[in-house]
Amino acid sequence: MTLPRRIVLASFDRPVAVLLAAAAVTLFACIALLGIRIDTDPENMLSPSQPDRVVYDGLKRDFGLNDLIVVGVIDPEGAFRPRTLAAVAAVIDSILELPGVIPEDVVSLTTTDNPQSLADLVDIRPVMARIPATAAEADSLRRAVAGNPYLDEVIASKRGDALAIYVPLVAKDRSFAVAATIRGLLDRGLPDGVRYRLAGLPVAEDTFGHEMFLEMAVVAPLAFAGILLLVLLLFGEPSFLVPVGVVAALSVLWTMGVLVGTGFTVHIMSSMIPVFLLPIAVLDSVHLLSEFQERRRQHGDRRQALDASMRPLYRPLALTSLTSAVGFASLGLAAIPPVRVFGLFVAVGIAVAWLLTHTLVPALLAMLPLRADAANRAPRASRLAPMLARIGSLSFRRARTVLVVAAVLVGIGAIGVTRLRSDDNPVRWFRAGHPMRVAHDELNERFGGTYMAHLLVKGNAPGAAQRPAVVAWMDRLQRRLERDPAVGKTSSVADILRRLNRVLHDGDPAYDRVPMDSEAIGQLLFLFQGSGDPDDLDDFLTRDGDRANLWVQLREGDNHVMQRVEDETARAIRNDPAPDGISIRWTGPNHINLVWQRLMVLGMLQAILGSFAVVFLLMAAAFRSWRMALLAMVPLSVAIVSAYGLVGLAGHRYDMPIAICSSLSLGLGIDFAIHFLEQYRARWRETRSLGDANEHVFGAPGLAITRNAVIISLGFLPLVVSSLTPYVTVGLFFAALMISAALATLFLLPALLRVAGERIL
Repeated sequence: MTLPRRIVLASFDRPVAVLLAAAAVTLFACIALLGIRIDTDPENMLSPSQPDRVVYDGLKRDFGLNDLIVVGVIDPEGAFRPRTLAAVAAVIDSILELPGVIPEDVVSLTTTDNPQSLADLVDIRPVMARIPATAAEADSLRRAVAGNPYLDEVIASKRGDALAIYVPLVAKDRSFAVAATIRGLLDRGLPDGVRYRLAGLPVAEDTFGHEMFLEMAVVAPLAFAGILLLVLLLFGEPSFLVPVGVVAALSVLWTMGVLVGTGFTVHIMSSMIPVFLLPIAVLDSVHLLSEFQERRRQHGDRRQALDASMRPLYRPLALTSLTSAVGFASLGLAAIPPVRVFGLFVAVGIAVAWLLTHTLVPALLAMLPLRADAANRAPRASRLAPMLARIGSLSFRRARTVLVVAAVLVGIGAIGVTRLRSDDNPVRWFRAGHPMRVAHDELNERFGGTYMAHLLVKGNAPGAAQRPAVVAWMDRLQRRLERDPAVGKTSSVADILRRLNRVLHDGDPAYDRVPMDSEAIGQLLFLFQGSGDPDDLDDFLTRDGDRANLWVQLREGDNHVMQRVEDETARAIRNDPAPDGISIRWTGPNHINLVWQRLMVLGMLQAILGSFAVVFLLMAAAFRSWRMALLAMVPLSVAIVSAYGLVGLAGHRYDMPIAICSSLSLGLGIDFAIHFLEQYRARWRETRSLGDANEHVFGAPGLAITRNAVIISLGFLPLVVSSLTPYVTVGLFFAALMISAALATLFLLPALLRVAGERIL
């Protein structure tokens, strides 16, 4: 007797001991979960030592930059009215006092300096030093802002119907709480008819993380309830709900307990483990219960039925659990730390589910009342049986037709795969119409952009970045960048110098340029620091002048837009090279998003290729045949190429959730083929008849495969009710992938075995 069968029968014979042991482990898991730590910052997708993150951390440190919340106040009748300006000024005063806000770096009407010419002097004071008392004064203020390129479309819209407040944060993880407080201030402080929007990647990402955890609390129970309902409908046995439900719940609880207990933070990715693990954890149980139900129709006695069930199942159960775990564990090769944690701990959960299937399920089957016992009769045959028999007969008889259709689908899919475009945008993680999407759309229409990126201009000596040639080159580069429709505004020390130079010359447009004299630049910078807020200059130039920050505001946050801007910048620099001793590097929030999402997509691709190789070797070792291993890979390969091809043909972006599904599908989708081929080959070896083996496998084994396909597919569908698009995408696409893999197994394998079976088996 094999070890798995001995474990199953021992658990059946000692149910109380098994239940007590499970209860003890569950208690330890609950205690471990008390130490949970949550992280909602997508920036932590990159390790602290990743080069792009090191550069960005250095930029924030050297220039005193912080993550921003962009507050937009919109007055359809005109924001430059005394009543609206007074209300906005009061709100700004309140924001400056909020915990978590860096008051000295707030950019707004009342906190940002505007150099003006005054009696042959430069008068540097806040844009709105006092609140206008009349409409004429308010209109004068509007014209002053519009006439300053540094302020226009930054703190006020070109139409004059909106004002912006840029709120820097002590830490990104404070953005959700600070944003909530600001909303309260605006709700109370703005006049009737004046509305507001809050935008910026920090608040979008923190809001996503917050809503993600809230929705997990809704979606996970929905998925759990849906799985139990499917089990009831597919088996017609109410008592089966207990082992399935307990295995699913304990697999999640124990896995999360191990994750938290070993010191890992629950990140955005790992918060998805419960929803992914719930339908996965029940697959072995469903196979066992399905076989058990059919065997009871023959044996009647539970123990005999359980033993008979394990004879054909112990190998495929071990193999499918192993391949599923390998598929997820392959994410451990990814360059993104939270992705590694997600993959490795889902693999742990699969191992836990396998263990519970072999211990807790038999123990519960020994104790629970079953419908057949109560009625003193065997369970009825499933209603799915006739449909499966027809599929088996059709795919076996029409083998060549099935193979031609599959080849056509693969060809179409291959064309679609070539059209896939990697792209993402954290703001698009919210459904259309979500307040976060609406806020970004409205504010990007009116202002220079809510998506921030930076060009770090680095010199090789003190003062190198403020040399006339370097500042003039930055000025030219800014003009080139602003030709891109996605770039709303650029800002650098060149803007400050141009503005001061013009002001000193009584506003003469001829002096709206960077002085080409080092002494003049030094004097202007000294004047600005001495008359205004020195922190305004620190945002663009280090104290010793060896590095400069060219700030780029984008109106679009998609990765392909950021990549296009970076590529166009590279072309511009080839045509107009940086002065000697100057190097540049992109950084900032939008560039960091581009980097980690690109690493994720590439990491998923590497993971799935590596998983294919490892799973193929596992199949070859298990079947002792490379031909059988290759055959096992065919249905899933067809399903993946077809599904991803349709994504490409439909023009959908290859984004984070689509990339995740690629790795997840491998370990799970091949399960169907493993069970099919194990049962098929075992029957063929007994009868040496392909037709008989085909008929057999579309009996109890095919029924278990179908039940699992329904559960794993529909088990993810509760994700579609989410307001977060990654969940919706995963729910729909992964369901489609699993259905495709199951159908490919049920149609393709009989056809392939009919054509080449005896040479392979």
